[in-house]
Amino acid sequence: MTDARATAAGPGPVIAAGPGPVIAAEPSPVITLHRVSIGYGARPAVHDVDLRVDRHEILALVGPNGSGKTTLVRGVLGLARILSGEIALFGIDAGSFRQRYRIGYVPQRHTVGGAVPSTVWEVVSTGRLPRRRWSARLTRADRETVAEAIATVDLSDRCHTPVASLSGGQQRRVLIARALAAQPEVMIMDEPTAGVDTAGQERLTSTLAALITRGLTLLIVTHDIRPLTPVLTRVVAMEDGRIVLDTPARRLPGSAGGALDRYLAPGADPGHEPAGPRERPGDPERDGQPGWFGNPGLGT
Repeated sequence: MTDARATAAGPGPVIAAGPGPVIAAEPSPVITLHRVSIGYGARPAVHDVDLRVDRHEILALVGPNGSGKTTLVRGVLGLARILSGEIALFGIDAGSFRQRYRIGYVPQRHTVGGAVPSTVWEVVSTGRLPRRRWSARLTRADRETVAEAIATVDLSDRCHTPVASLSGGQQRRVLIARALAAQPEVMIMDEPTAGVDTAGQERLTSTLAALITRGLTLLIVTHDIRPLTPVLTRVVAMEDGRIVLDTPARRLPGSAGGALDRYLAPGADPGHEPAGPRERPGDPERDGQPGWFGNPGLGT
């Protein structure tokens, strides 16, 4: 597979090609956190974090269970309480930001389903809701966008298949397509490869590479970066609610003993289990909560 890093802009200035003098353009931030603390109730789980994600970056947010990485993105999405500091989305204070469709969210779920069976098309078409009136029917343009989103994740032949009958990797791609249907500029994904076999991980990585060629910015929460290294431009590590490492992906260690070795081991983060009745009640990391167009999960 072609290394997608060659087609995606990483941290630092972007050089504009063309006739005349070469001009370095300033990176454009899409997510900015300044001295941000995030928690549940009055208890902080993320402490005094500074982070900037620029347009066209493909950033992996890594860390051990309980490090605060999921809480951080939930704060960005408005699903967790901001205790202090400032968050800006596309240069606008998050509290005043209204164009939520510009940021797509793919929750971490092992299954996609519910009491009422839904097909791939039906699930993905719900991604158009942020872009239209709730009571309006899908227009021709809406249907074309839904079909394109499904094609992007290579599931066109499964449009009318019940999502509950799909594999874990296919269900994850359905969630990606649903987020794509809103035509976002940024995609936030929580553990996209967790619980997916090797073949499914390779297909997901190919899907992410396709998204990058479309100019999307990706922020990926993950416990295992190995399947994603072909497409990453940057890795940020968290421990105990703080950012402890921020490095370009090209500096990833090639042998044992590197600073990121702990994140190169396979296996899903035990803190990211599927939602369901087996969970303890009130778990803020995994319970579905309103705030980002309602419950972001399907089948909770």
